[in-house]
Amino acid sequence: MAFSGTYELESQENYDEFLEAIGFANAKTDFKVITEVLQEGDDFTWSQIIPNWTLTNKFTIGKECELESMLRTKFVTTVTMEGGKIIIPFPQYHFTAEISGDKLIMLCTTAGEKGVTLKRINKRI
Repeated sequence: MAFSGTYELESQENYDEFLEAIGFANAKTDFKVITEVLQEGDDFTWSQIIPNWTLTNKFTIGKECELESMLRTKFVTTVTMEGGKIIIPFPQYHFTAEISGDKLIMLCTTAGEKGVTLKRINKRI
């Protein structure tokens, strides 16, 4: 499927500001994040991997599910897809992901007047 693959972080914008905005500044790492996505129809397994740390979430588009955030907080939400973009409302930020060519582009945006958007561009490997 369109999202399935393994991706390596190529570039990012507002990384430090985003971590600070969600109260996770101590989690900063210089490791290149690897994202593994397995898509089978509307079912997804989405993993973020760095040495000594992996976060994996499983979800089905349009169905309520329990996910875990970067902060290791579990929450219940419904993942949707609009215009080819995956949309996940996390408790502290709004996540979108889309495929553009061989790139996985992810945006994490905090709420409010002084919202911060983390943009990550990942290349397929």
